[in-house]
Amino acid sequence: MKALIEFGRKAMFYVRVLSGYEERRIRSLRIAMQQKIQQAEAKKAALNKVPEQIILSEVRRMVDEMQSLNKKLDDTEVAIEKYFNSVDKDAEMIMEVQLKEEEKSMKEMMKIMQKQALLEKTEAEVISDKHNADGVKNKVSS
Repeated sequence: MKALIEFGRKAMFYVRVLSGYEERRIRSLRIAMQQKIQQAEAKKAALNKVPEQIILSEVRRMVDEMQSLNKKLDDTEVAIEKYFNSVDKDAEMIMEVQLKEEEKSMKEMMKIMQKQALLEKTEAEVISDKHNADGVKNKVSS
C-alpha cells in the first residue's frame, strides 16, 4: 500500500508539472516572497529614517531652546544695562561733587600756601634786613 501511495504522489507531481500548475505555484510563491522582501526593505528604510527624523526633531527643539535662551539673555543684558545706566549717572554725579569739593579744598590749600610763602618771604626779608643792618653797624663801628 505504501508503494501505491508513493506512486500516486509521484504521478500527481508529474501531472502538476506537465500541466504547468507547479510552475505557476512556484512563480506565485517567488513573487509573494519578493513582495515580502520589498515590504521588509521598505519597513527597514522607514525605520532607518525614523532615527534621523527623531534626531532632526531633537536638533530643531534644541535650536529653538537655544534661541529662546539667547533672547532671554539679551533681554537680561538690556535690563542690566538700564539698571546700571541709572547707577552710572548717580556715580557720575557723586564723582562730580567730590571733584568740586577737592578742587575747592585744593584752591584753599593753594591760597594758604601762598599766604604762608608770603609770610616766610616777609620774615626772610625782615631777617635779611636785620643782618644787613647789623652788618652795617659792625662796619661803621669798626
